[in-house]
Amino acid sequence: MERKGKHLEFIQGTVNRLSTNSFLLKGWSVVLVSALFALAAADFSRYFIHLAYFPAVAFWILDGYFLWQERLFRRLYDHVRSLEEEEIDFSMDTSPWVAETTSWASACGSKTLVIFHGAVLATVVIVTLLALDLVG
Repeated sequence: MERKGKHLEFIQGTVNRLSTNSFLLKGWSVVLVSALFALAAADFSRYFIHLAYFPAVAFWILDGYFLWQERLFRRLYDHVRSLEEEEIDFSMDTSPWVAETTSWASACGSKTLVIFHGAVLATVVIVTLLALDLVG
């Protein structure tokens, strides 16, 4: 059981890093969008507001990638859990489960990501519309 336990620890460590990256990404998304709003307010420039779309969308896509990878590593974890001790080869290859696991695009559309990143993107849209009314 020592080899299997060590391999499962490696996989769980990867899953933990992916979820930590996802958490940090959400924080950076809010910070960058807020900073661009602050720059837009300071200069009253719509360009900074329009620039806020980029991090909002890019971080959503990247967060979807982390979620997709996390799902793949969870499948690998389940596979390794069912192996016999002598079958443990410490492989971290998740490619056998790519076809069986939801796609990267599907992970981007998960409920939690849609709610969080959708709220950030909706805020950017609302601020854009408000800025157009104030300036235009």
